[in-house]
Amino acid sequence: MENKKKKVVVAFSGGLDTSYTVMYLAKEKGYEVYAACANTGGFSEEQLKKNEENAYKLGAVKYVTLDVTREYYEKSLKYMVYGNVLRNGTYPISVSSERIFQALAIARYANEIGADAIAHGSTGAGNDQIRFDMTFLVLAPGVEIITLTRDNNLSRQEEIDYLNANGFSADFTKLKYSYNVGIWGTSICGGEILDSAQGLPETAYLKHCTKEGGEQLRLTFEKGELKAVNDVVYDDPIKAIQKVEEIGAAYGIGRDMHVGDTIIGIKGRVGFEAAAPMLIIGAHRFLEKYTLSKWQQYWKDQVANWYGMFLHESQYLEPVMRDIEAMLTESQRNVNGTAILELRPLSFSTVGVESKDDLVKNKFGEYGETQKGWTADDAKGFIKVTSTALRAYYANHKDEKENI
Repeated sequence: MENKKKKVVVAFSGGLDTSYTVMYLAKEKGYEVYAACANTGGFSEEQLKKNEENAYKLGAVKYVTLDVTREYYEKSLKYMVYGNVLRNGTYPISVSSERIFQALAIARYANEIGADAIAHGSTGAGNDQIRFDMTFLVLAPGVEIITLTRDNNLSRQEEIDYLNANGFSADFTKLKYSYNVGIWGTSICGGEILDSAQGLPETAYLKHCTKEGGEQLRLTFEKGELKAVNDVVYDDPIKAIQKVEEIGAAYGIGRDMHVGDTIIGIKGRVGFEAAAPMLIIGAHRFLEKYTLSKWQQYWKDQVANWYGMFLHESQYLEPVMRDIEAMLTESQRNVNGTAILELRPLSFSTVGVESKDDLVKNKFGEYGETQKGWTADDAKGFIKVTSTALRAYYANHKDEKENI
């Protein structure tokens, strides 16, 4: 009897590395290849259709698109907005978070079809290899992990030559820049990024500033979640994000450069354009200043920083992440209202908020104007008591006081 072929699920993006992987495993290793494209919102319908056509040309026995955009929002993006998560205060953790949910989808699919192996196209020099491998090791234990590009240290040209020699012709010419497009932003690698002294030219960006002047943008939140854009209510949060992106990208908003520490220990640099994340997080943080207490803001910032770091460093499955999500969710119970932003080419600023939970509006006083909840003597007594610790210290250390 003929030996039964082993099943392998290839995390298929349609790029060079995963195209090579599909063909090589089918043709040279005799695997029954299942090409699975996990879409977290970055693929167009046209791209997905092309991926399907190419997967079968490359030798896959089956192609599937695993749409996890809504799951990605519900289990990640929502909490990143709650936490105003920006890695190193700059980067909205676009690719990092996407990879986790792509890996989750691939692992589930591999278990569903009883795959013997899972393959992906990561190299040995980046973070993605860790995000994929760690997720597969936990959620698909015992399933072999295959990474031809990493294990064989393949060059782009070697992969292109192999595909061409076996009848698959595609334009995989190395471009100056490489892009990863997603619902939470586009990352840009290569070119001037590789030179620490240079920034990106206008031609490196996929979206360009097409508007002049300025306009106001109104973003309305209910319990910290974006619900309306310019007073138009969206039942689907994905559509709301896409609308903000459309408006902000026309002004070239959300461009920046991120420099940070990779999981494997070296430093990395990436350019990005992310109008929607920067505007939504900017508006949300601004609204929180009006609606949260001082200590709510402080402690939320602490755990949110850890949440972003763990998400970036492939620790999404760590149980403490569910605990942090619970805290972030609870912190949003009074984050209701509309934040008003002023947009202009390449930048934006905050204008004001409209909120029933606005703590600036209170019966006790108006900052810098007049007090209503205490007397002048109360204020003087408060200040004197507050200064007690300092007065006691310097009374015992007069030499230090004289040197100040």
